[in-house]
Amino acid sequence: MISSKKYVRNFCIIAHIDHGKSTLADRLIESTKTLKKNKMHSQILDDMELEKERGITIKSHPIQMEYTTDNQIYILNLIDTPGHVDFSYEVSRTLSASEGALLVVDAAQGIEAQTVTNYLLAVKNDLKIIPIINKVDLPNADIDNVKKQIIELTDCEEKDILLTSAKSGEGIEDLLNKIIELIPCPTISKNEKIKALIFDSIFDKYRGVIAYVRIYEGSIQRGMKIKFFSHDTYYEVDEVGYFVIDRKKAPSLERGEVGYIIANIRDIEHVLPGDTITTVNNPCSKALPGFQKIKPMVFSGLFPSDAEDYDGLRTALEKLKLNDASLVFEPEVSDALGFGYRCGFLGLLHMEIIQERLEREFDLSIVTTSPNVKYLANLKDKTQVEVHRPALLPPPKILEDILEPIVEAEILTPTEYIGNIMKICQDRRGHYKSTSYLSSSKVQLIYDLPLAEIIFDFYDSIKSASKGYASFDYTFKEYKESKLDKLDILINKEPVDALSMICSKKDSYHRGLALCQKLKELIPRQQIQIPIQASIGTRVIARTNIAPFRKNVTEKLYGGDVTRKKKLLQKQKKGKKRMRMIGKVEVPQEALLAVLKI
Repeated sequence: MISSKKYVRNFCIIAHIDHGKSTLADRLIESTKTLKKNKMHSQILDDMELEKERGITIKSHPIQMEYTTDNQIYILNLIDTPGHVDFSYEVSRTLSASEGALLVVDAAQGIEAQTVTNYLLAVKNDLKIIPIINKVDLPNADIDNVKKQIIELTDCEEKDILLTSAKSGEGIEDLLNKIIELIPCPTISKNEKIKALIFDSIFDKYRGVIAYVRIYEGSIQRGMKIKFFSHDTYYEVDEVGYFVIDRKKAPSLERGEVGYIIANIRDIEHVLPGDTITTVNNPCSKALPGFQKIKPMVFSGLFPSDAEDYDGLRTALEKLKLNDASLVFEPEVSDALGFGYRCGFLGLLHMEIIQERLEREFDLSIVTTSPNVKYLANLKDKTQVEVHRPALLPPPKILEDILEPIVEAEILTPTEYIGNIMKICQDRRGHYKSTSYLSSSKVQLIYDLPLAEIIFDFYDSIKSASKGYASFDYTFKEYKESKLDKLDILINKEPVDALSMICSKKDSYHRGLALCQKLKELIPRQQIQIPIQASIGTRVIARTNIAPFRKNVTEKLYGGDVTRKKKLLQKQKKGKKRMRMIGKVEVPQEALLAVLKI
C-alpha cells in the first residue's frame, strides 16, 4: 500500500475570482473520464444553487480522478477552491492538504490581487506550483504580457508556463502530464500513529457531520475510535471513503490519501477546518501546524419582518450553521426592530449569501441592520470588552480607549490609475506601506486600512476609479487604538439603536449631518413635526426636521371675529403637542440601510 503512493498526486487549483478555476476542474474531470460526457455540466463541483447562479465557488470541493499514461494508473486528488477574499480560509486549509497547486491566470486580465495572495500562501506551504494561462482563445488575450507578469511574480521560466482554454479543452492533456511529472507524490512516514488534517466539512441530516480529510500518518478504518485535538471529544468511525463526484466507500484511508470520515457527529462545531484527527488507543503527541479557529470579521443584526417568524429564523440559522461553521449568531433585542439575532460573517459576500439563502430556502422576509466590525474597548478599570455593535459601546465615563481592526490591503492596478486609488485609500484613513511594479503597466499598492472603512463599498470605489481594472485583497493584521466616536441618531427624541455607528472623530459631524438629511428624505411625513438629531453622547451635533402635514382648521370660517381663528389654531397646537408626546415614528427598511451609504 505504501509503495503505491508514488502514483498519487494531491493538488488544488488557486486563482483570482472568475479566472476559470471551476471550468478547468470540469475539463480535468471530463478528460480523465471520471464522469461520462453526456452527464457533464458546467461547474460540476459547485453543488450549491447560489454557486451556479453567481458563477463563484463558495466551498472547497474535492474529487478523485484516475488517469492512465505509459500503462500506469495515477490517482489524482483535486480540490477546487474559492476565489473570493471572504473565503480565503478555505484556500489556506486546502493548500495544507496538497503537494502541488495549479496557479491559473486569466489571459486577458493578467495577475490580480488574489493571484498574488494565493501564490504566496502556496509558497509558504512549500507546494510545487504549475503556472497556467487560461482563456487563451479569447480575442483580447494578451499572452505575452501575462507571461511577463507570471515570470516576474514566480521567477519561473517561460517554458514552464502552460497555455490552456478550459472552455474548449485546449492544453488539458499537456496539463495532466505536467501534474504527474512535476507534482511530487505524498511523503511517506513510517510512523503508525494516526494523524489526519480536516480541510472542510458538510452536514448530512442522516449521517451527521462528514469530515473532509487528508491522511498524513497511519491509516483510518471503520470501527476505530478517533479524537480531535481542539476539544478531545471521542467518536467511533462509521464509514470512510473517497470523493468520485459522489462519496464512494472504501475499506480504509491510507497515509497520503484524501477522503472523508463519517462518525455519527451531530455537532458541526466539533469538526473545525485545520484541526487534527488522531486515535484514542494510539494517539499522536502533536497536532499538525497551522490550526486557527475561524473568526467572523463583519457583524449585522438579522430581524424577521413579522415578529411571528422569530422561531423560524432561529431554526433557519441553525440549519445553515450545520453546513457553515464560520457563521455565528446570538439572540439580540432592538428597541426599533424587536427580537432578532446578531450574526457574525467572514465578509460582506458571506453576509449577502446567508441573507439570500434565508429568503430563498426558508421563505423568510428579513430586516438587516447596517454591518459593522468588532471593536475592542479598554475600560478605565483595566478590563477589555468586545463590542459587536455600536449600541453596546461603554459610556465615555468608564471608557479608556477604543481599538479597531486593521487589515493589510493589497491593490493591483494599471499604473495610470495609481493617483485615483491612493486618494481613495487616504480618504478611508489608509496608511501607505509600499509600491511594487509587477510589470511596466501593473503596480501593487500595499496599505494598512481600518476594516470598517472597506466592508461596504471600497471594492466598488476602486473598480470605478480604475474603470474596472483594479483588484483587491486583504488580510487581518492587528487591533489598533484609534480616535473614534459613537454616533447616535434620535428620531422624535428617541434613540434608534439600529442606526447607531462608530466612526472616526474627524468624520463624525459630516456623517451625522449627511445621515440626518438622508433620513429626512426617507421617513414619511406625519401629522406632527419629527425632529431628527445626530448626537455624540449628550451633545447634539446635527439636526433637521420633517415638516408635518397641516390641516387648515380655519377653512370653514368666513370672516367674523379673528379671536375665533386664534382659538382654533391654539387648539390645534395643543393637540399636536399631545401627539408628539405619545407619537411613535415608523422607520422604513431603506432608512435603516441609509447608514451604509453615508
